[in-house]
Amino acid sequence: MASSPLTELLKLPVADRAELAMALWESLSDAEREAQIHLSDEDGAELDRRWAEHLANPGSGVPWSKVRTKLLG
Repeated sequence: MASSPLTELLKLPVADRAELAMALWESLSDAEREAQIHLSDEDGAELDRRWAEHLANPGSGVPWSKVRTKLLG
């Protein structure tokens, strides 16, 4: 029986799978992301809290480039 593309992709090393996941996520438009993400009221409140915290202290954030580098090692 032939392997599916997903089965083959899951055999990739961790760093490659993480990079692929990020590339797929980044390929989605904002509208596509919003259509797929369903937040609970609790999750929405947490995001609102974090956004307010960021607005109050914008310097406390970490640039995505640094987070991504740390995640992908």
